[in-house]
Amino acid sequence: MVPGPEFRPGSVWLAGAGPGDPGLLTLLALQGLKEADVIIYDALVPDAVLALAPPDTPREFAGKRGGKPSFRQVDISLRLVQHARRGKRVLRLKGGDPFVFGRGGEEALALVAAGIPFRIVPGVTAGIGGLAYAGIPLTHRETNQAVTMVTGHDATGEVSGVDWHAVAQSSPVIVIYMALKHLDQIAARLVEGGRDPDEPVAVIASACTPDQVVLETRLGRCAGDAKTAGVMPPAIIVIGDVVKLRAGLDWLGAAAGRQLDPNPLGPASCGLAS
Repeated sequence: MVPGPEFRPGSVWLAGAGPGDPGLLTLLALQGLKEADVIIYDALVPDAVLALAPPDTPREFAGKRGGKPSFRQVDISLRLVQHARRGKRVLRLKGGDPFVFGRGGEEALALVAAGIPFRIVPGVTAGIGGLAYAGIPLTHRETNQAVTMVTGHDATGEVSGVDWHAVAQSSPVIVIYMALKHLDQIAARLVEGGRDPDEPVAVIASACTPDQVVLETRLGRCAGDAKTAGVMPPAIIVIGDVVKLRAGLDWLGAAAGRQLDPNPLGPASCGLAS
């Protein structure tokens, strides 16, 4: 393994575990798994990632899942501080990236307040890795020069705190985290804000895992289609013409026999003269 920085006793590494596939871990996250004295992990960290740590390393679950009993954020932060003050090398492992809708900033500030040294280890966020595993690029020069990433609910768990009209006008591609529960309301508000109800949408559930499901639909009917299909969280939603590119870039589907379209947006999309 490539030599990394010293994981010092009494410190905390806030690390992203990526969106699911253990192969998407960074080398620093892997180092943290190998060297930590205790691992405090979230609900979206798969067993296959935790299995990379020595079997005798203590593991503490500190997951949060919408609509289910969850650990309080203040208690999680306190646990990090307590372990570090006992001289432990603490790995705080989060799904995706700790600074992308992961409350990593809150936990890091709690460590600052307690005088605990820490390191941030970025991870592949689902809004990038999940789309890539679905064969959908986050950007493509024929479709968009901007992207909006937004959470599907505010701090209270509702959609009212998000200015969905502004989001609708923000960019050609919108990626929404944690939106499945309120997808009907979100889609309606985006249409009210000016988005085309016929705009392509992909719902990617259990991204980057063997259970990944990709539902291609349209904005005006996406909530109903997701319910009919039985799509379950965790899921990432992408809205915009980049979804059309999946017809040509679904590399996982191609491995299973799908015939890919080299021109999913028309002849110009492949960069070749007609």
